[in-house]
Amino acid sequence: MVRVVVTLIVNPFASRVSEERVRSIEQALGDVETRLTQRRGHATELAREAKGEVIYVYGGDGVVNEVLNGLERDVPVAIVPGGHTNVLARTLGVSRRPLEVRRPRRISLGRVNGRRFAFSAGIGVDSEAVRRLDTIVRNREGRRPGDIAYARVVAMLLLRGYQPRLEIEGLGRAAIALVSKSSVFTYAGPRALRFSARASLELGLDLAAPERISPRTLPRLLARIAAGRGLEGARGVLTGHDLDRIVVRCGEALPLEADGEDLGDVTEAVFEAERDAISVLV
Repeated sequence: MVRVVVTLIVNPFASRVSEERVRSIEQALGDVETRLTQRRGHATELAREAKGEVIYVYGGDGVVNEVLNGLERDVPVAIVPGGHTNVLARTLGVSRRPLEVRRPRRISLGRVNGRRFAFSAGIGVDSEAVRRLDTIVRNREGRRPGDIAYARVVAMLLLRGYQPRLEIEGLGRAAIALVSKSSVFTYAGPRALRFSARASLELGLDLAAPERISPRTLPRLLARIAAGRGLEGARGVLTGHDLDRIVVRCGEALPLEADGEDLGDVTEAVFEAERDAISVLV
């Protein structure tokens, strides 16, 4: 039997990562090279340098996103969930047991202004919540706030309302833009939040962009989301399915996020589908 050499990239600061757990994963994997991230963006460098025939990633969605952005060869990626929300791992049905029998699954990725993302990206309520919590609070307190804090900020922003401030090329004006690479945009505790229910990891990009959000329109939109129907077909929502490219122009510089990572302020965002991009072990 040929021994498979594995690279294990670990975010030691993730909420559910421990040194004891790292040692147990190393023991289970056998011939493994472990690399610990030291700063934001470091996992991208480690993935670029990785020599393993398989790359295991132990941490949350942020470190997984960084690894995807460092891949320069077609090497399978396996996820061991160690973050707070673990959207991609939960969507893929990935177990926390590293040696559970896994099979390769080819998936597509998205890109926004050149940055890869696996499951979601957006401009609007999601990006503003990430800015307030994941960037400001995490930088101050050293850890990411939980889903309850995130939900509170999202609710506050939605109740404030959004008027049209984006121009989506070929579709029209909208208040926010939510781009999905998976039917699950994110999770709020155990509940999956779906804005584009037909989105698939194997397909291109899906878009849901409400033209405006106000106390009058919000209950109708929330009812569809709570029912798992997404926003496709909803009155006053611009949508698209399995798209290759989405161009969004902003009336002012606005926060952009991808896979829950703050990508800074932009006046234009170009979303592109990267089909049949990578293999994940599930």
